[in-house]
Amino acid sequence: MTAVPGLTLLRSNHEKRTNFHICKPALCIVVQGAKWTMFGETRFDYHAGQALVVSVELPAFSTIVEATPTKPYLGVIIEFDLAIMREVMKSLDSLPDVREDVARSVFVTEFDGPLLDCAVRLVRLLETQKAIPVLYPSIMREICYWLLTGPHGAEVISMTVGKTHAKNVLHAIHFLRDHFAEPVRIEDLASLARMSPSAFHRQFKAITSMTPLQYQKQLRLLEARRVMIADELNVGTTAAQVGYESPTQFIREYGRMFGMPPRRDIVSLKEAGS
Repeated sequence: MTAVPGLTLLRSNHEKRTNFHICKPALCIVVQGAKWTMFGETRFDYHAGQALVVSVELPAFSTIVEATPTKPYLGVIIEFDLAIMREVMKSLDSLPDVREDVARSVFVTEFDGPLLDCAVRLVRLLETQKAIPVLYPSIMREICYWLLTGPHGAEVISMTVGKTHAKNVLHAIHFLRDHFAEPVRIEDLASLARMSPSAFHRQFKAITSMTPLQYQKQLRLLEARRVMIADELNVGTTAAQVGYESPTQFIREYGRMFGMPPRRDIVSLKEAGS
């Protein structure tokens, strides 16, 4: 993490095992090396000179696949400021046509030209931290401008500020994110999105690469892992806290996602971090 809002610098001298996390709307740039990130059933591979663009908060898991001590993996994450994104969109004379079938919340793009220049200037702000509050907003406006007017402008608009079916599905996604520990019915989420259950299910999967129940399950298990590490809660308490009625089911689904039972996984993570 850095002093610049939403700017994170990444470095690894070796390939890493799968990292499970919540991916916020952001540019995920590879400066050197390569990695892949999977959302639901869809995998995105990207390497030096490319960026993964994420416009919806999604559970994900990533693996660094190209890194050595002499040529480490280097990455930069720039989280979007959606308020600035909307402000820039309103100031544009014309916008790309947004079709209802444009609902990709994640895509990989080449990272060069003006966007690369913006990223370099954002990182250079770390050398003069007094300049950050003055110059950060203008650089973020540039980033938003080039994204909105670039070849993937329609995707960015439809998922962040558009008025399409995708935008309505986002309301349901945000509700599910904020209430993941509660029982939820597809019919209620569909009603929130103003769609039929079948249409909602189809649109949700097109946007997130997973079903609503898969999305909820991954949020629950990621939160469970976090609290067991941070708060040292036991399995039964954790299972109840994230919405599981049965500890047995929790242990089974946890093992499927993370590759080992909760207790062994937490011990392994703590040993790796010590």
